[in-house]
Amino acid sequence: MEVKIGVQHAPREITLESGQSAEAVERAVADALGGKAQVLSLEDEHGRKILVPADRLAYVEIGEPSARKVGFSAL
Repeated sequence: MEVKIGVQHAPREITLESGQSAEAVERAVADALGGKAQVLSLEDEHGRKILVPADRLAYVEIGEPSARKVGFSAL
């Protein structure tokens, strides 16, 4: 699933493909914004961790689960 994270005072957003469920991502964001965690920690499909300080979060956009694309396309 695609997750986009806006960070305050950063010119670009962070985009990652996460293997976590939408509920797990939402729970992690809620914990960070609610003060339960100092850092928003998410893991992408390749096992890399993305850490964003909770006080610097501008927004988090949780997308639909992405289907795997196979073959070539003109799109």
